[in-house]
Formats: sequence, structure tokens, C-alpha cells
Amino acid sequence: MTVDASVSPETGRRPDFSRLVRFAVIGLLGLITDVGGFNVLRYLGPDGHGVMYHYVLGAKFISSTLGVVVAWLGNRYWVFPDTRRDKLHHEFVAFTVVCMIGVAISLVCLWISHYLMGLTSQLDDNVSANVIGLVLATAFRYWGYKRFVFTGTRP
Repeated sequence: MTVDASVSPETGRRPDFSRLVRFAVIGLLGLITDVGGFNVLRYLGPDGHGVMYHYVLGAKFISSTLGVVVAWLGNRYWVFPDTRRDKLHHEFVAFTVVCMIGVAISLVCLWISHYLMGLTSQLDDNVSANVIGLVLATAFRYWGYKRFVFTGTRP
């Protein structure tokens, strides 16, 4: 008798790589929304200063929130359609809580870089918030979605 190492001992199933790929695609759309929104708010203007140029954390909060909405819709209807909850509002609240913790992770990375370390250039802000922060936040979100948000069952 041989044991298939690719089968999870907990579930008896193979890892769902297609779900992970769909999660990555939706994550990319959320990333484009978040990073694009952040840069539009901070830097899109006639003088290189956007409407929120002086409000780095506010710009990041708004852009992250837009990314969350994009991500929830994509995750609910495409990534986790088989495990979405029957009660839409319960799912949305759980999703929002997990996402806001992810937003907080990105904000903390940006705050440390921008205010504690004094790294304030456009590149510095984007690396800390949109590379380091989003990588950490994305890992947390995937775990949180599977564990706390998309926990229902579908026939």
C-alpha cells in the first residue's frame, strides 16, 4: 500500500490549486485597484500632487477599502462559490474584519517606513505599503478567508 503525499491527511483530498490560482487572479485585481487608487490619490495631479498627497494613511485606507470590495466580490462568486455562506451580511462582516486586519498590516508597514524610518519617497511608500505590506496581508487574508469567512457548504 502506498501513500499519496499530495493528498491532505486532514481532508483526504488533493490541494485545490485551481482555487489558489483564482485567489491569485482576484488578488491581482484587488492589488491593481489598491495600488492604482493609492497612486491616483497621492500623485495624480497637474503638479504631481493628488488630492490626498499630504494624507498618506488616508489615501492608503481609501485605496485598500476599494480593493477589499473588489476582492470580496471576486472571492465570493469565483474563488469560494462552493463555501460561501447563506447569510450574505454575516459573510460580508467576517470578510470585512479579515480584510481590515489585512489593511492594518499594510498600514503598519507604511507607518513604520514613512514615519519611523523617514523613508518618504514615492518609491519608499509603494514598497512598504504595496509590496511588503500587501504580501504579509495577502498571506493573512487567504488563511482568514478559509478559516473564518467562506465556511459554508454548497450542494
